[in-house]
Amino acid sequence: MRQSFDETTDPSYGPRHLPLIRRAMADQGLDGFIVPHEDEHQNEYLPAANDRLAWATGFTGSAGAAMIMTDKAALFVDGRYALQAPAQVDQDMFEIKDLMDGGVPAWIEATAKAGQVLGYDPRLHSPDSLARLEAAAVKAGASMMAVSDNPLDAAWGTNRPAQPAAPVVPHTLQYSGEASAEKRRRIGLAMNADAAVLTAPASIAWLFNIRGGDVIRSPLPLGQAILRKDGSADLFLDPAKITPGLAKWLDADVALRDPSDLQGALAKLSNQIVSIDPAQSSAWYFSQLETAGARIYRMPDPTALPRAIKNAVEIAGARAAHSRDGAALTNFLHWIVNQNGPIEELAAVAQLEAFREATGVLKDLSFDTIAGAGPNGAVVHYHPTIKTSRAAQDGDLLLVDSGGQYLDGTTDVTRTVSIGTPSEEMRQRFTLVLKGHLALARVRFPAGITGSLLDALARGPLWAQGLDYDHGTGHGVGSYLGVHEGPQGISKRAGGAPLQPGMIVSNEPGYYKTGAYGIRIENLQVVTQPTEIAGGERAMLGFETLTLAPIDRKLIAVCLLTAEERAQLDAYHARVLAEIGPQLGADARAWLEQVCAPL
Repeated sequence: MRQSFDETTDPSYGPRHLPLIRRAMADQGLDGFIVPHEDEHQNEYLPAANDRLAWATGFTGSAGAAMIMTDKAALFVDGRYALQAPAQVDQDMFEIKDLMDGGVPAWIEATAKAGQVLGYDPRLHSPDSLARLEAAAVKAGASMMAVSDNPLDAAWGTNRPAQPAAPVVPHTLQYSGEASAEKRRRIGLAMNADAAVLTAPASIAWLFNIRGGDVIRSPLPLGQAILRKDGSADLFLDPAKITPGLAKWLDADVALRDPSDLQGALAKLSNQIVSIDPAQSSAWYFSQLETAGARIYRMPDPTALPRAIKNAVEIAGARAAHSRDGAALTNFLHWIVNQNGPIEELAAVAQLEAFREATGVLKDLSFDTIAGAGPNGAVVHYHPTIKTSRAAQDGDLLLVDSGGQYLDGTTDVTRTVSIGTPSEEMRQRFTLVLKGHLALARVRFPAGITGSLLDALARGPLWAQGLDYDHGTGHGVGSYLGVHEGPQGISKRAGGAPLQPGMIVSNEPGYYKTGAYGIRIENLQVVTQPTEIAGGERAMLGFETLTLAPIDRKLIAVCLLTAEERAQLDAYHARVLAEIGPQLGADARAWLEQVCAPL
């Protein structure tokens, strides 16, 4: 289970920890210190030992940063956490700021004083983000100083959890579909470099066909690798993680090395062309390579795009994982309708996990389950605690966003259900979200299209009514890897990788009314091969929906749907019934027949 710093475990983290950090800053002559959310591996979800931002502030979201000065401090979050951050953070200690308003650089430029020294840990910042911070400090007349000893770590001291050392195990061809040697060979041939330095745990797990357990809710090992253009590689892993099976699994062209050898191995890349991703690797690696005299090519991680394009075995595994996961979720939705009285959020979380556990093959959840009743559903990344858990009452909406990790696939699905009788406003806005969801599911598009060009399809029905939501519409998903995976995505943000056959993305428009309720409908879908359209001139890509679970028809205002949309939803529900029905008990199957009947 996730180890986190929230109000149920340590209600005094902010007031108690901030003075300790400032004392450690003073010992190093620092007037300020920057605390990013990211760790040494630029992870989104963190081991407890690396959850520095949470320890310093109490904020447990998956993105953000803090700036700690001797006399003031600020926490920076984006719109997803506009409600969560004030609920978790002592605002007498931290000013809460919007990342979209310039973030930490803008704050430094406006707040830092001439002559002040602002510290940073080079292992935790990408070179591009560090450049923006340094430019802001120069404008303010302050200076940036890299620290070798992180003052926050010094303040944390012996109370800091141990670094994870979960066993690293093979991920066999039954699930990966391609041998590591073949992956390394084809990626090495495609590199315009002598070597590539890899630091992203997902890249290492995918490239070497291994999995671990160092990162929360993701089967990832923490480590590093150097891949050479001939396909040979050095893999740096803590010896405590290496199992006998792993040593036999890796082929002769992979040298297992201790992480203490990494700095020396980087030094030996002198005069070589070395590819490294500035979005994935911290400034420390660039500094080491510059010192070594390597010729640095700032390039995207060479494994990112191949990893995102799932092969036939991975796609078949995704279908199988979503089928069993859909049955677990459908059992849960049936459980909800059979409850008499209010439904506690934490009880719902436990029950859904129990249904997934009952599959017998669940390895972990893919993230902490979001179960928001009533106003809690309006907090986009809310997860219930003992203190915040609320009972869903008659007339409430219950938003449940959850997923599972299975050897053959990773799932992520959101369903919003009505407890009792929904209001007409709830039905109208749910149906607007549904219309956008259906539009994104049925779209056909030519090769070369990025997700940013499809985003408006999901938002269009909401925009027409003056409504919107402050999160992306879709993210990539790994194959028994991270639930958030690039380089593809669907959002307002321009750019990103063009969608290609085999990529898995989420389709999750929503609507959130602060203080009242939240709505989100999420399915995962895989990009299909281009096919001809009758009467057309170009073959078009599309999406195959992977997620299989009913959508609450009590929340659908059928009069707002077009004939095409009704037929599309009926076809989806017919597929849910055909594929999920046989996996259910008699009572749940009879219920599913009712809720999947044509509109």
